[in-house]
Amino acid sequence: MKLIQELLFGKKKIIMQNKFKKCLEYKKIVRFNRGPNLVSKELKLSLDDLDSAKDIYKRGNYKWAIVHAYYSMFHAGRGLLYIKRYREKSHYCLIEAIRELYVKEKELSFVFIENIYKAKMLREEADYYGEYKKSMAEKLIKKSEEFLNEVKKIIENKK
Repeated sequence: MKLIQELLFGKKKIIMQNKFKKCLEYKKIVRFNRGPNLVSKELKLSLDDLDSAKDIYKRGNYKWAIVHAYYSMFHAGRGLLYIKRYREKSHYCLIEAIRELYVKEKELSFVFIENIYKAKMLREEADYYGEYKKSMAEKLIKKSEEFLNEVKKIIENKK
């Protein structure tokens, strides 16, 4: 049983690495030497989107609260890439890069990757299909705030 788990986990790890490598290969993740100079800007954008999400939520516009909460996570995640001199050209590849550069290195819990994927899905459902609920917005705002706080800790430790 242990051998099977090791084989399956090892295969999963290779698949995850291949996703990041594919993002690099297709230039959806590129080197970006100016990145470290722009980290504080991304964190400010993240905080601004989070504040907007909270304000919009209070006014009962749950669709746009979800959209802003997702973009708060997106900008915080971009800050993580920038500090390592990468830039994304795909939302999907941003998430895969965070997984490879931070989760794999045990600097960030996998839970945050799950949360970003869920946020991306909720944003797309709200924005493209008009499917959203108050409870979704409320949970996503909380997850966005948790992610931003975790990203701030990681970035502070890298200074």
